[in-house]
Amino acid sequence: MPVRLRRRLPLSRRRTVSTAVTAVLVGGTFAGLLSVTGAPRTAAAQTATQDGAAPAAPAPATPPRASAPSPVPMPTGPDAQDPASDPGASGRPPASTAPGGKSAPSVMQIVAHPDDDLFFMNPDISQTIRSGTPLAAVYLTAGESDGVNARPRDAAAATADKAAYAEARQNGIRAAYSEMATGSRTSPWDRVAIPTAGGGLAELDTLRADPKVRLVWLQIREAGSTNHYRPHSLNGLWHGLVGTLESQRSSGTPVTADFRYTKDEVVATIAGLLDRFRPTFVRMQDPSPGTDPKTGKIRDHQDHLYGARFTQAALARYAELPGHPRVGVQNYLGYPTSVLPHTLDPETAGDKLKTLKTYAWMDGVNDCGTPAGCGDLKVAARPAGRGWTATVRYARGTSTSWVQRDRDGGLHAFSVLDGQLAAWRKPAGGGAWSGPTLLPGGGMDTGVTSVSLPDGRIAVYGTRTLLTGGPAGYRREVVSTEQSAPGGAFGPWRSLGSPERNDATGTSDISAPAVTVGADGRATVVLRDSLRRLTAREQGADGGWGPWRVLGGVDVVGDPVAATDGQGRGYVFASTVTTVLVWAQHVPGGPLTGPSLTALPPTTLSLSATPAPNGDGVRLWFRKPASGDLRSADFSGVGPVSPVTELPGGVAGFGPVSGGDGLLAVRSRTGFLATAPHGRTGASAPAWKLERFLFAGAPDAGRDGVAAIGLDGRLHWTPAAPEAPAGRVVAAAE
Repeated sequence: MPVRLRRRLPLSRRRTVSTAVTAVLVGGTFAGLLSVTGAPRTAAAQTATQDGAAPAAPAPATPPRASAPSPVPMPTGPDAQDPASDPGASGRPPASTAPGGKSAPSVMQIVAHPDDDLFFMNPDISQTIRSGTPLAAVYLTAGESDGVNARPRDAAAATADKAAYAEARQNGIRAAYSEMATGSRTSPWDRVAIPTAGGGLAELDTLRADPKVRLVWLQIREAGSTNHYRPHSLNGLWHGLVGTLESQRSSGTPVTADFRYTKDEVVATIAGLLDRFRPTFVRMQDPSPGTDPKTGKIRDHQDHLYGARFTQAALARYAELPGHPRVGVQNYLGYPTSVLPHTLDPETAGDKLKTLKTYAWMDGVNDCGTPAGCGDLKVAARPAGRGWTATVRYARGTSTSWVQRDRDGGLHAFSVLDGQLAAWRKPAGGGAWSGPTLLPGGGMDTGVTSVSLPDGRIAVYGTRTLLTGGPAGYRREVVSTEQSAPGGAFGPWRSLGSPERNDATGTSDISAPAVTVGADGRATVVLRDSLRRLTAREQGADGGWGPWRVLGGVDVVGDPVAATDGQGRGYVFASTVTTVLVWAQHVPGGPLTGPSLTALPPTTLSLSATPAPNGDGVRLWFRKPASGDLRSADFSGVGPVSPVTELPGGVAGFGPVSGGDGLLAVRSRTGFLATAPHGRTGASAPAWKLERFLFAGAPDAGRDGVAAIGLDGRLHWTPAAPEAPAGRVVAAAE
């Protein structure tokens, strides 16, 4: 969007909008903080100036339209103070840095409702907290629902109070994060009101025992329905059904004035928070979850979808600001995970459920000291959700084909940072990695794949989101770029369009692409459409592209994967809830035929494929549901030629298995990268080694080593022998 962030207010003016529950004098200076412990103060919130002036007059009945103050800078280091409480703060704080002056990892999560993060993003959250990485969780709406904080059996006798229910959900979230960070759900928080770049106020909570953990409550009104018509919602604001959307403040919040936002002001507010926390990695919900073809209703909550689209627009705006750390993004599936195989092992799922029980206030002990309640009793009736605590699932970003070897033996790696293709290069002969360089052109979605062409060039495929043209102009399309010559620069992006008619019919729900390349250099691009079928577009002899055609399949889920065997035959695999489908070329360069049933058991849906060790066919890698154990099967033609191989000595975890030539790489139960050599049969127990860093997406294992993109946006490389004694290295930035 063309409108940029508003200019920051001078610090003296920013401080005048700090709000607090109590006026605490510290060395003669007003702190401006609400201190929350196991028995917090419950006095009504008052608005005060930095020098302790009298509170402002009560807000009028109609929410005011405030002029837009810019966000207050917020350091992200563990010892940083909030500028609202630090009388000596001035100017932008430096970004948190790692040794060598590079940005240290910092994570920001943006979700629609309190509990979306706990249900759909954990265990990634708890792993981030345990790693000591700064984390800021942003909740767009108040989550006030119908205002009844009760189990269904008790709802009829309960009194509706939206402000109190919003507070109870906040209390539950604070307890859950306290417990994840400190082991105690009553660990105290410091709470303060901060101005937003959209002209309103937000509540910022900082965990006193671990100030790297922060919660931000925007307290915008929620839709109040999963998919019914609710114009006063993020959905309605996005589509222009309403001009402004009002706030829904929780009881007990230090935010003392109501406000309302236009569509652009919501974007500016989120972008301002990005500028405040300066993350290197953003977690967000899925902006294109698809629709039910029978009812036409979206498969997820409308607040999830449109909250994610507002976040996309904010990220695009933030990417234009100079000097910020480069940002990687991960999308998470929401309600659609209900019907999909579970991805988490019992231990991890149990830990996740424990956190939800804390949020849900299962024991009913009022240790938060407020009459609103200490958690979300609606969730207490079903703390596992609809199977959500047993799973976590990324929407795109699971490709294990983002590293390629060139003709001279050099390596090229690709990811997406700031919505642009980021490229790293490692020269042949043991040279160091360099990068990333960013290819012009924004809007790229997470999850690119790369292929080597017969003439030695490399091509990269992905999807991008277009935000221009208003709500009706929102769409996702497949794009590609390729080198002008072997080892040369990449050319401009070329659009291959989309099989989707428009966004309204399927929310632009297309998967990341899979690509096969024939010996003649012609490519076939395959992706899943919103009707859960595979579709393909094929390149002609003249380099042009034919129309999208349906390859078939029913209830295909996730991203398809492709591989080419030693004889030049292409294979494409796609998951369903119960098995895996395969399409294959019977002869090199022939058409993909299928789908054929593989008779494989259910998987966790994340697949990867590599050429089979004997050169005939390909090996498919996957995981066993509800355990994370690794499995593989070999294919030649359209059927498996080996039984399912159970790989002993697993490390649990979730996500794809990257099986390179003699190397394995996976996400372990801890969230750390796990690597191991493996025999050519894949049947021997691997000796796993944990690389103690958290990473984004999926690793890529090849014969040279294992690559992964850290939450710091940098390429982490674990070389194979004979370089192995050097250990893991991190690519230097250009």
